[in-house]
Amino acid sequence: MRECPACGASNEATDDFCGNCGSYLGWSEGSGRSSRRAAADVPVEAEPEAEPAPEPVAEPAPTRTGEAEAPPPTPAPAPTPAPERTPDPPRPVTPEPLAPPVAPQPVKPAKAVAPRPVVRPLPADEDASGIPCPVCRTPNPPHRRFCRKCAAPLAPVAAPEALPWWRTVWPFRRRTRGGSGALTRLLVILAVVLALCVAGFLLLPAGRKLIEDTRDKLGTPKAVSPTRVTATAELPGHSARLTTDGLTNRYWAIPGKGASVTYAFAKPFRFVDVIVTNGASKNAEDYGTQARALHLDMDVYSEDGQVQRKEIDLSDKPGPQPIAVGMSRVTSVRLTLSDPVGLSGGRHVALAEVEFFQRT
Repeated sequence: MRECPACGASNEATDDFCGNCGSYLGWSEGSGRSSRRAAADVPVEAEPEAEPAPEPVAEPAPTRTGEAEAPPPTPAPAPTPAPERTPDPPRPVTPEPLAPPVAPQPVKPAKAVAPRPVVRPLPADEDASGIPCPVCRTPNPPHRRFCRKCAAPLAPVAAPEALPWWRTVWPFRRRTRGGSGALTRLLVILAVVLALCVAGFLLLPAGRKLIEDTRDKLGTPKAVSPTRVTATAELPGHSARLTTDGLTNRYWAIPGKGASVTYAFAKPFRFVDVIVTNGASKNAEDYGTQARALHLDMDVYSEDGQVQRKEIDLSDKPGPQPIAVGMSRVTSVRLTLSDPVGLSGGRHVALAEVEFFQRT
């Protein structure tokens, strides 16, 4: 039996992984693989060769019956023995002188040598009955939870089902458990939604205005021309229609202050900008020949009948002056001139050009 170094559970001698926790037990502790590898590495000793058998002695051939036997051979004369040699007398032995004793010398310690591996006998295969591993198909005893060869789980846990997309978004991504505060989270969500609804209801005009202003800045303004122009007062040869003819050397003239002009359009549009050219012309030489209005009261009429007023202060200088408006569903615009300057000596108040722009 082999003990697991991680959990202490007992395992068979041929197991490579713990059956309780799946930890690696090591290849050198009686594993079948290491035993086979070690057995293959040990050289096989050569058997001693057998000695050659002695040759058989040939037996004399038998004689035939009735034949006369041959006479025995005559023995040869014995040789004369040689005279024995007298041994030499022993020589005297001279003793060799003894060598002086040698003092002991220091000796280096021997180098440590690793012990040779012990070849253990290959254990017999276990019974093939048991739970087969789903990965390597190795049989395992019923009490094991992990395979003894590859440490794969013998009873894998089924993967949890995928959550729907709305459960992956906070605060729904947590699973509901007893006492996990699900009711509290639900109340918080309802309170936040209610607060957003109230804020949207109260701030709807401001939010809508912010969105429209952003679209005005990102869009490209396009000129729009009115279909009808009417004025409360005008001088002959200087009608209010001259403010929309696209020429800055002709102007609308009124005898005094307080006159107004109304511009009507064919269909509602998003009123983005207006450009006003004050005085008789945009040229500096002709600009000061007539009086100028330095203040305009602009009334903007929407499709639903609402009227929005915007007060505009003009600069007393020649050239176009752009003014940002930003109003939706506009159908008509009325301009009232006031605060004239230079109105003396037979002069009259002049307005050279008015240009309207919508969002594309």
